[in-house]
Amino acid sequence: MTQRTGQCLCGAVRFTLAADPLASRVCWCKDCQHIASNGTVNIMVPTDSLTCSGELSEFVSTAASGNEIKRRFCTRCGSHLFANSSARPQFTVVRAGTLDDPSSIRPTANIWTSSAPAWACLDSSLERVEQQPAPPQPAKPPA
Repeated sequence: MTQRTGQCLCGAVRFTLAADPLASRVCWCKDCQHIASNGTVNIMVPTDSLTCSGELSEFVSTAASGNEIKRRFCTRCGSHLFANSSARPQFTVVRAGTLDDPSSIRPTANIWTSSAPAWACLDSSLERVEQQPAPPQPAKPPA
């Protein structure tokens, strides 16, 4: 396991991840495109592995799936940091660009490619998933 740290643009919010990512993906859903004017690179971590300091605001909306999505961001600079789905509260999505060392992760898939604009630069070496992939499965204990 590698501990990772990160922060918002202004540094008012800092966080630590005490678990390795369960998934790392480039998301092309319409919501991520609105957030970034592009696809967003996200990692998924166990919610209980995230510790955070600083003041966060949140925006709650309903995704195309019908799930409630809670997005959290810095109250000072507005950097979008985290998201949680009502369908999978045990996982938190972290925006990879907010990591102190974003090169410490590598995306493995492009998701929601059916929503990607014609000009999107999709890495051909990454798996392509038209919509939402299945959630990561917990590691099985050794037999």
